[in-house]
Amino acid sequence: MITGAHAILYSADAEADRAFLKDLLDTRTVDAGGGWLIIGLPPAEVAVHPTDGPPEHELYLMCHDVDATVADLGARGVGVDPVTDQGWGRLTAIHLPGGGRLGLYEPRHPVP
Repeated sequence: MITGAHAILYSADAEADRAFLKDLLDTRTVDAGGGWLIIGLPPAEVAVHPTDGPPEHELYLMCHDVDATVADLGARGVGVDPVTDQGWGRLTAIHLPGGGRLGLYEPRHPVP
């Protein structure tokens, strides 16, 4: 039986991104050995979208109020992209210390 999901982010500065996500998510962490930190995620969902191009995968964090979350992140010195309204939700991206971006959105669709 499936018991969860494991997401992987590739980073130019994995140590900085691990520390950032540990602080951002404030969830349980475990050392998988040799200092390899694995960070617990909040409850998750998965959606499958059609594509005419090659298959790809994306990861987004979700929040109840994107404006409040963006304000909190900004007060903590975290960069975020401008919020856009996609109809299905309000979307932005968090700037990771390693140079990547992690999607963040306030869903307007039913959440399981």
